[in-house]
Amino acid sequence: MTEDLRNAMEVLRRGGVILYPTDTVWGIGCDASCSEAVRRIYSIKQRPDSKALITLVASEAMLERSVEEVPDVAWQLIDVAVEPLTVVYDRGCGVAPELLAPDGSIGIRLVKDCLAAELCRRLGRPLVSTSANKAGDSTPMCFGEISADVLDAVDYVCVSGRQDPPSAKASSVIKLGCDGTVKILRK
Repeated sequence: MTEDLRNAMEVLRRGGVILYPTDTVWGIGCDASCSEAVRRIYSIKQRPDSKALITLVASEAMLERSVEEVPDVAWQLIDVAVEPLTVVYDRGCGVAPELLAPDGSIGIRLVKDCLAAELCRRLGRPLVSTSANKAGDSTPMCFGEISADVLDAVDYVCVSGRQDPPSAKASSVIKLGCDGTVKILRK
């Protein structure tokens, strides 16, 4: 995995786009602070830029640097979640503006103990993570289901995780408002 991490980091640091395994499904990713790379991901996915992308962080400190306010209930949900949980926060900051929804919100998942977490730690910044498919296509649940178009469009495809069994599903998504509102967007 060391060589894989080194190769992926080299691509991320120069503003490239990678294909990598996450704690859920395979993702297309880049440095979340690099606008050009984020725009490339929208292009690869053929997805409207009005539909925000998920961002991964590897620590609570990284999460706090990526949003203006983390409501107390978010910490409670993160602590009790037994499956990957993406939380949509009201006001994102410190990331490429293209990652923010039209209302300024941002979806962030705190990942632990996987290649994606190590990439975030080494980069020192959040990573974009969006499923490795074009908009409207089915989400690939394992490496073998990723289309050749997506594989050819990225700058680096991680070797780690290619033989892993299919993922059960993508993360759950919950929107939290600073006013205490909670809305389930995806189970």
